[in-house]
Amino acid sequence: MNDKQPVTPSLLLALTPVVLTLIILGTQIFYFGVFEPHIPLTLGLALTSLVGMYLGLTWVDIREGIFHVVHVALPSVSVLITVGMIIGVWIASGTVPTIIYYGLKALSPEIFLAAGMIICAVVSVSLGTSWGSVGTVGLALMGIGEGFDIPMYWTAGAVVSGAFFGDKVSPLSDTTNLAPAVTGTDVFSHIKNMMATTIPAMLIALAIYVAVGFFVIDTQSVSFAKIAGITNALEDNFYISPWALLPAVVVMALALKKCPPLPSLFAGVVVGSAMAMITQGQNLQSVFDFANNGYSIETGIAEIDGLLNRGGIQSMMWTISLVLIALGFGGALETTGCLRSIINAIKSKATTFAGTQTAAVGTAFATNLVAGDPYLSVALPGRMYSPVYRGMGYSTLNLARGIEEGGTLMSPLIPWNAGGAFVISALGLGVSGDNLENLLYIPLAFACWTAPLIGIFYAYTGLFSPKATDEERERWESSGEAIAEFNEDGSPKTD
Repeated sequence: MNDKQPVTPSLLLALTPVVLTLIILGTQIFYFGVFEPHIPLTLGLALTSLVGMYLGLTWVDIREGIFHVVHVALPSVSVLITVGMIIGVWIASGTVPTIIYYGLKALSPEIFLAAGMIICAVVSVSLGTSWGSVGTVGLALMGIGEGFDIPMYWTAGAVVSGAFFGDKVSPLSDTTNLAPAVTGTDVFSHIKNMMATTIPAMLIALAIYVAVGFFVIDTQSVSFAKIAGITNALEDNFYISPWALLPAVVVMALALKKCPPLPSLFAGVVVGSAMAMITQGQNLQSVFDFANNGYSIETGIAEIDGLLNRGGIQSMMWTISLVLIALGFGGALETTGCLRSIINAIKSKATTFAGTQTAAVGTAFATNLVAGDPYLSVALPGRMYSPVYRGMGYSTLNLARGIEEGGTLMSPLIPWNAGGAFVISALGLGVSGDNLENLLYIPLAFACWTAPLIGIFYAYTGLFSPKATDEERERWESSGEAIAEFNEDGSPKTD
């Protein structure tokens, strides 16, 4: 990153581009009823750049900072491209239709939401990618929910709860490795420490989904004729067989062998392409088209056509362009020192461990909110708060857990964040001014937002809030890691 930062902005100046961007964003979404965050975030990038130039930075300095953050998060763009190909190819291969078919046959509406969350959690832990889980099994679950007449936002909430739980505790996940890396801990100690909040959050979500399935959603009105119509149409248009699940089995097997997520997902594209040609009668040119432009079919049944006409690299371009713009905005905020000034202001108010833990979770969430990138929301607070925890004598495992909860878990709940934008696009929520109700998936993703609350509760009660061990202290001293100094009133000194 660029180190030539002649002036640190005041808190008021640092907040100015953030507040103005959120106002423009809110006007675009809620007043005009258009869910297109791209231009508001672009204007935010421009406003932040003007602040940087006012502080003495050149455009070259700002541009370097923007490109640095974009470069760091390019692996997420690679996943988006690969998942786009998977969606198109796995529909063509019959993999997604087969999962929908067997799901409608085997599951009942009462247990569907709970089962869907568990299925997504298992797949996500195995793959190490929440996005890959949402775009594959999550998409199939949306079809099953459609067959059961369950509102899309309920199904999406269960899918997001399960998928992002897995991303949070899988040793294959990039953010699960990033959080301990920036806080100076190891990944397996980090995963073990997260179980204290993850398990209760998942149990709470599971109980809610079970209760909703039995007592809230009217499962008695489910049309079995409609379900039969969907399954018959799937049989008429696809070769439905356990063999069609081979692409998913291959990806899971490679993940269990601890192969990196991206090559594993691409292997799923290759196997899915072969299955589309062998079992579904597609030719090579059609498979290429499905991978690039998505699958297209007309069955005469709106539920199937609306669900299966999707996928391909091009379908991800809306999300990818949003991710790149959001990353640029985040890079500009970091380069100009705006994020640092805001975080320092928050740090100066946190004089206790509980206050610091709450501030770390809140900072990760706020970074997600304004910068739009889960990677930045983990990396930036992790770097800035680590010395404070060391100065207080607390293990930075607490910080790693906090930034995962405020960063990884909250990213899919912010529609203009990379995680939220992908969820809306991949699950076909079609958010617009006419159906903003699909954004109800946000409060219904119970596991995502209850985990941070449980973590903050632990911080105030002292439960599952480990102090630094002698081994950690020795490592801090031997490696020369920064330890914060404190003012007389107990508050940490800012940078």
